[in-house]
This record gives sequence, C-alpha cells and structure tokens, in this order.
Amino acid sequence: MNSPVTPGTVYGVGLGPGDPDLLSVRADRLVRGATHVAFFRKAGRPGQARTLANDLLPADTIEHALEYPVTTEIPLTDPAYNQALSTFYAECTKRLRALTDAGHDVVVLCEGDPFFYGSFMHLYTRLKDDIPVQVVPAITGMSGAWTATGAPITWGDDILTVLMGTLDEDTLARNMASADALVVMKIGRNIDKVRNALHIAGKYDAAWLVEYATMPNQTVQKLSDAEGKVTPYFSIIIVHGHGRRP
Repeated sequence: MNSPVTPGTVYGVGLGPGDPDLLSVRADRLVRGATHVAFFRKAGRPGQARTLANDLLPADTIEHALEYPVTTEIPLTDPAYNQALSTFYAECTKRLRALTDAGHDVVVLCEGDPFFYGSFMHLYTRLKDDIPVQVVPAITGMSGAWTATGAPITWGDDILTVLMGTLDEDTLARNMASADALVVMKIGRNIDKVRNALHIAGKYDAAWLVEYATMPNQTVQKLSDAEGKVTPYFSIIIVHGHGRRP
C-alpha cells in the first residue's frame, strides 16, 4: 500500500523594493533553495520579480510563469477586466495545487511585500483554506522610495496616506488634500491625472518622483522637474510630512 503524499507548501516570498541586498535572510534562503518557483509576468516579458531573483535561483529550478491575460488593455472599470483576472487566478491556484498535491514546495516570487497591493494576495485567499501557505514579508517599494529621497516620510502624529494612481482625479485630490504625508503608487500612464490632483490639493511643489527605487537605474527628483517626462510603471510619488518633533 502506497503511503499518502505529504502535501507541499506554497511560499509567498517578498523580494523587497529591488535591491537583492534588501531581501530578508529567510527570503534569501527560500529563493536560493527553491526547486519550483512561480512568478507573475506580462506575456512576452521576463517578469519583474523573476528578474530580481535572477542571480539567486539554482540552475536546476523548475519555473512556472503565471502570465496575466490583461494588464492595461482593458479599463479597470470594465467588468471584462475583473472576469478575466478572476479566471486567471483560479487557473493559477489549480497549477499550484497540482504541485503541492504531488508533494512539491513552491516559492512564489513577489515584488515588494506579498500582502501590500500584490498579486499573490489573490492566490493566498484562494489557497489558504486548502493547502499549507506561508507568507514571507518584505520591505515595500514605497519604503525604498522615501528612503531614496533622503528625508523621513513622517514625523510625530503625521497621517500617512497611500493612494493608487488608478483612482479617479477627484478621489485622488480629496485624499491628497487631507493627508500629512503621501505616497502615490501605480503611476505610469496615470501621471497627468496624478499631477492635476496634486495641483488641486496644493501639494504639487512638495512632491518627489522616485523611479526604480533601490535598483541600479534609480532616479530621484522633484516632480516639478520631470514635466513632460514619460514616467515608468515602477515609479512612486512621495510628499513628506512635517509633523510634531522634539
């Protein structure tokens, strides 16, 4: 009689903001020892998380690319967008379950922190009640970005607000105006809308633009100095707080 197979574990491993030196000891150990790795990417691209882990993975690691069916081709408000991604995440969980049912551990490479606006969250909620899942936290991209500006993001009782550039302009402006310190993520093609919202909120002149935080091609500049520039997706806007201090 065959012994039952001990199910494997899915590890959602945060790779941090981009610099491999900023991985946690546990994340580094898991990635370097991975037999199976999964990672999200756009079709035809290597994938940012996979690129970050390139020098860490063993040569014989078996790779499982999870390719998004859509990224920016359909508006977020289109019901077809949500349906396509829902089907995609369901298919991804089936692939991971097949591996863990066969006794394999799978390391899912995650940009930044897995529980901070990351795709892994959608796998986690679908898997956590059925198979072993562990999450390895990491330094977030926004932490790398505000550190790159050379100034603290918050002081004393400052309220930090984190916004997505995909929000509508009115929502952006309203929340920007009420924030002491501000982080805006997912800039890319939303840059003009974000600029307008910052102007409305009276925070434009205080805003910093950080591109590719902690990576070799990092740039840091005042947002006002980047007028007319095409801003990549991996960009973060920072507005520092000026709260209570001793």
